[in-house]
Amino acid sequence: MRSITTLDLQYAHRFYGFKGEAQYLHGHTGVLTIEVEDTVEPGVNMVFPCNEIQKTAWEVLKNFDHALILREDDPLLPAVLDVYEKQGIRNGAPQNKMMGPAFKTELATAYPECRLVVTKETLTVEGMIKIVYDLLKDKLNIAKITFTSGVNAASAEFTTKNKIDRCPLCGIALDENGVCPKCGYRKQK
Repeated sequence: MRSITTLDLQYAHRFYGFKGEAQYLHGHTGVLTIEVEDTVEPGVNMVFPCNEIQKTAWEVLKNFDHALILREDDPLLPAVLDVYEKQGIRNGAPQNKMMGPAFKTELATAYPECRLVVTKETLTVEGMIKIVYDLLKDKLNIAKITFTSGVNAASAEFTTKNKIDRCPLCGIALDENGVCPKCGYRKQK
């Protein structure tokens, strides 16, 4: 069975090298849908609480919200960083409250202090799905991700293979010591 949740992301990007309207810097409201698959946890009668899927996903995905997303070879990138430096906001500003932990993967690098994500490939809806799966595949049993942005949409299905121990009292993943970070339940050994 699956638990399904959605998150909204506001972001700006462009398709560098693309011949068409998307070559210009523009913004989107994106809707990300994550489907988590597992057995129904008997104690709570659900696969995984949707609000906990959102918390787990949002921890890293908030780096994409109200962010500029550029490909690593885009000539706008050094210009934007230069302007941020001159404004004194490249290394953060007091108003920047939406920072998730910085990350660096093969597909993307987040610079949360300046609301910037640099990608290896052009950020299409398909590209966002690849990045999201890469960031969350070890945290959630993701069966499907759908991303809609403007009139564009894509989805991908994945084989779930993680064995995630869940709390029988609230349904969320236990930590590496078998303890629920929400309610303190401790797995019997």
